[in-house]
Amino acid sequence: MTTTKSLSPTTGAGTHKQAWTMTLMLVALYMLNWADKAVLGIVAQPLKDEFGFTAAQIGLAGSLFYLTFSLGGFLAGPLNRWLGLRWALVIMAVVWAASMLPMVFAASFAVLIASRCLLGLGEGPNSALANTAAFSWFPEEKRGLPAAAIISGGSIAKIAFAPILAVVTSTFGWRAAFITLAISALVWVPIWMALWRPGPYGEQTDTGKKVRQDPGMRAANRASLRRTMLTPTFIGGFFAATAMYAIAAMVITWLPSYLEVGLGYSRVAAGSMLAFPSIAGFVWMLSISALTDRAVSRGASVRLMRAVIPTLGLVICGLTLVAVPYIGSAVLVVVFISIGYGLGLGILPQLNAVMSMIFPRHQVAGGLGIFLALTSLGPLVAPYITGLIIDGAADPAAGYATAFQAIGAVAVTGAVIALLAVNPTRDRAHVDQ
Repeated sequence: MTTTKSLSPTTGAGTHKQAWTMTLMLVALYMLNWADKAVLGIVAQPLKDEFGFTAAQIGLAGSLFYLTFSLGGFLAGPLNRWLGLRWALVIMAVVWAASMLPMVFAASFAVLIASRCLLGLGEGPNSALANTAAFSWFPEEKRGLPAAAIISGGSIAKIAFAPILAVVTSTFGWRAAFITLAISALVWVPIWMALWRPGPYGEQTDTGKKVRQDPGMRAANRASLRRTMLTPTFIGGFFAATAMYAIAAMVITWLPSYLEVGLGYSRVAAGSMLAFPSIAGFVWMLSISALTDRAVSRGASVRLMRAVIPTLGLVICGLTLVAVPYIGSAVLVVVFISIGYGLGLGILPQLNAVMSMIFPRHQVAGGLGIFLALTSLGPLVAPYITGLIIDGAADPAAGYATAFQAIGAVAVTGAVIALLAVNPTRDRAHVDQ
């Protein structure tokens, strides 16, 4: 792995346009990814009404999704090597569509668990592979914005898809929401197949040939991977990203129910207001990433731009969530959660860009997959613990407020660790030794 900037074999307007065309296709895939996650929060109350599910059961379904999601993340590297980016992403989209249908035809708690677990396994490698595909079109110093664009697909999904799914659920029933998502994933596949081309900064230009390595190369790669994972940057990034992903899982699983049951909003309004935190996150992620890319390209400190500034946003996020129980206004609760969530979310694309720096180029997909799989530990436990807190509280509103306060404290702790530890320039040089 070299420490020099990536060379640009082609830098014309056509290449720039193609790079962003590929990235927008990946944004669309990430939108579907998050819409599939968001649907559980939107249909949680109808499922409880129809089947008598408890909050803990809904939370368990959300948490078990992240268990298989975490396991699926470890498949990103092998899928990239065995199938190439084109076919790996196609197979994932088909699995997502298939996972939506069992609940339509044979709904039960067991089927809900099984379908969410299948969805998690299929979605696990997505973020690592999507970022790897986008990064193949951009040099290192300009990867913050495409990383933010991909992650913002989750915000766009909650801004655009969540209200649509809320209306579909309210008008046609919760099964229609699952059918809508299955069809959307299948529509994406042929468009991707027609458009995708690998970029000039990726590991390889083929899209489906199996990469063969001799035993010595495999051993060296494993040693390099271990060294990178033991750097302070990887470890500090893990704590910060785990906390932020836990917050995201709580918001997507429980915020609609909190707004409806805890704060008194209607079901359609509660589902639609899931967009508010996402709007804040969308604006902040793209703004901070454009700023940091420009600054790093002009020679600014990578640590300052990609670690310190985004981490301070996570600190503010945690503090706003800690304040939730002390806010007497339902409107202000929504405002605080939205602003805090938005500021915290800005750290995720920066950490993806940071990981693409410290891992060797041929290990970016696998390294990112491992990083994102490990950070899924937060989303794995957060929805279930939230459900237990809600069921054990004197009233639902108090339970939701306590859960948000607890995750806020975790976020502040993770942010402080990252602030002290993350330094990609230093740790890249260490890995290269």
